[in-house]
Amino acid sequence: MSPANKEFRTVRGYELLRQEDKVLTPSMEDYLEMACRLSRDKGYCRIGDLAAALNVQPPSASRMMRKLAETGYVNYKRYGLIELTGKGEKLGEYLLKRHDTIEQFLSIIGVAEGILEETEKIEHNISEGTLERVMILVAFMRNHRHCADAFNEYRKKR
Repeated sequence: MSPANKEFRTVRGYELLRQEDKVLTPSMEDYLEMACRLSRDKGYCRIGDLAAALNVQPPSASRMMRKLAETGYVNYKRYGLIELTGKGEKLGEYLLKRHDTIEQFLSIIGVAEGILEETEKIEHNISEGTLERVMILVAFMRNHRHCADAFNEYRKKR
């Protein structure tokens, strides 16, 4: 297909198209993902722990938890515990899986330095269809180590 037949947009243009479907901002997703990560053992987390994990101030974490509570993803009362609702737990687990998959993919292709930052940049902009294919590729490479090794040998020679 020639460029004349494609409908190109700026990155911001694509973001605006996707924004209509999204309820949560990337920042809200980051908070929910971390709350889910921190809640795995006890079933809840605290604002101080969440703020420390995300390197933000507790008042910022409190504001975001209030927003997530308004949208039905968490149960939160000021100075209290943060508990994910069923809806929050479901989305939180998806966000964790998305993060882990992208991080594994980047590791497989040889990204070592700045892998967390790269993961954060990619995870909020990847479509579900593309993520699904990345998940399949990651699983394939893990189950066929010889392919991953051959890829890395090829990469090193370039």
